Amino acid sequence: MQLYNTLSAEERARLIDEAGKERLTLSFYAYAKIENPKKFRDDLFIAWNALDALGRIYVATEGINAQMSVPAENLEAFRDTLEVYDFMKGIRLNVAVEQDNHSFLKLTIKVRNKIVADGLNDETFDVTNKGIHLKAQEFNNMLEDPNTIVVDFRNHYESEVGHFEGAITPDVENFRESLPIINEQLQDFKEDKNLLMYCTGGIRCEKASAYFKHQGFKNVYQLEGGIIEYARQIKEEGVESKFVGKNFVFDHRLGERITDDIISQCHQCGKPCDNHTNCANDACHLLFIQCDECKAAMENCCSTECQETIHLPWEEQVAKRKGLQVGNKIFRKGKSEALKFKKSGDLSTQPLAKATTAETKDIRQKIKIKKSLIGKAEHYYSKSKIAQFLIENGELKVGDKVLISGPTTGEQQVVINNIYVNGNFSDTAKAGDQITFELPFRVRLSDKVYKILED
Repeated sequence: MQLYNTLSAEERARLIDEAGKERLTLSFYAYAKIENPKKFRDDLFIAWNALDALGRIYVATEGINAQMSVPAENLEAFRDTLEVYDFMKGIRLNVAVEQDNHSFLKLTIKVRNKIVADGLNDETFDVTNKGIHLKAQEFNNMLEDPNTIVVDFRNHYESEVGHFEGAITPDVENFRESLPIINEQLQDFKEDKNLLMYCTGGIRCEKASAYFKHQGFKNVYQLEGGIIEYARQIKEEGVESKFVGKNFVFDHRLGERITDDIISQCHQCGKPCDNHTNCANDACHLLFIQCDECKAAMENCCSTECQETIHLPWEEQVAKRKGLQVGNKIFRKGKSEALKFKKSGDLSTQPLAKATTAETKDIRQKIKIKKSLIGKAEHYYSKSKIAQFLIENGELKVGDKVLISGPTTGEQQVVINNIYVNGNFSDTAKAGDQITFELPFRVRLSDKVYKILED
């Protein structure tokens, strides 16, 4: 029986577009004792694959952590698959503030040692002995109590673009680093302070709350459902947001705006900006903040060295990476000397700018238009600004409007004025043809070209 993906991300994206159905991006987690994670994993894959559910899920003997995309029409059936398990009966699903049908394009369920790596080897530590959960208004009330210490249990690149007022924001790259740092920092406050914590969806601070109770802290609280659920509650209940800026998320969007305050800067020029990107050089893949102007000038690269690298012939790029951990095998967390305006650690909530109406929608959201996949990018000739594509499906004519889409390029619409087909000028290209035409931007091998269909 099929227990793995058989479709590529590109093929899945095309099927989603053709189906034209709304999907919901959501997340959930549960700590529980699972005796056979491998069987649990396989049972979930069979059930969810049948519902066209996609996502990135980790299971372990300590529970489950899931970020997913589910067809809206299958939501109740999806809930039923969770209700089969006692520890997931009535589980809260954190539905994203901003929806995107392409947030996940594969169903990946992996068995791990732990659903949240914590670096702990203490058999007496009970992860289910958690702190008190607080809803949005309760959390706000406790924030105003002078006897409260609030801690952000996310990483530096997350807190840089948005965090709660007055929060301690540890300068860490992963969750396990933060536990001993905060424990040492707050040793004198175990008895008399309210220890208030939060994270993206609740899973990290739930483990942290259990850890600090285990360490002897008396008054431990956490934000129920994390920032994602907080954002939903303040919107539905009209509660004032004490969170300032953007909430970093771990799908291709890389962020959901909670308030229109921009509190971070472009790491390259210092302009107010809170849009994360990954360096276009696959041998780097550095995560950093980049404004639209630097994105265009630097071609989505973090440094001139990386920019020079992406213009080398593909064979030379591959040769330079030989023996290195590259591309998706690494996820560098925005610490580089090339980033002049990077900030972490003690952060301010003082706004540097306000997001415009256009910016309140994530720039990486897919354009909702009718389109048909016709080909893929093969090369870009930077000096002449000419892109090369291979037509795989259908045909393309002069005058057609196309959409060029990719994780780095984003969504770009252009009208074909002239095309060069298999070495000669022509008005039409069909499947199997290699074509070139001028573009005002650089394409990459991951880019796809779609023909925009008339309504």
